[in-house]
Amino acid sequence: MADRGTLFGPIKQVAWLVRDLEASMARWMEQAGVGPWTCFENVTLNGEMNGRPTTVLMDVGLSYRDGVQIELIRVRSSDPCPYLDASGTPLTGMHHIAYLSEDVDADVARAEGRGLRTIFRAENPATKVAYLEAPGEEGLIIELIEARPAIMEGFKTGQAACDAWDGTPHVERIDLGAIG
Repeated sequence: MADRGTLFGPIKQVAWLVRDLEASMARWMEQAGVGPWTCFENVTLNGEMNGRPTTVLMDVGLSYRDGVQIELIRVRSSDPCPYLDASGTPLTGMHHIAYLSEDVDADVARAEGRGLRTIFRAENPATKVAYLEAPGEEGLIIELIEARPAIMEGFKTGQAACDAWDGTPHVERIDLGAIG
């Protein structure tokens, strides 16, 4: 999906780690004019962090602005993951930028060839992701999200909902733990 000579194409997501997901979604709607939101509760990702098996449980709020997904993440588990510091304390603040990938494994190989280091790989039935760090550029984390049909449909319908949003505070909640 490379575009205009860039490594992965346009940035499709910017993500923040938050302590209070409900309050953060409300502030984004009220103060930044970004909404409505879809909140996926009990999202589980199984994978590896720095080569070691891990399972991450989190809640994720998604909204869109001009084709870019805004993601708010509240981590709920204590297993090693990119959302916790070395002592296991949840991080907060701007966390990563993400690109869509037709082939995450091939794009990870290309990124590693350019000096990026894979720190986290995980998936669930809906998504497959990889997080990469840029040595020498502290704080730069790049996520690659596999462009599966469900992901692409989520971007399309989410952006359409945001384009039609009348500014009334609204959060749609989907509890993945209740689904299966």
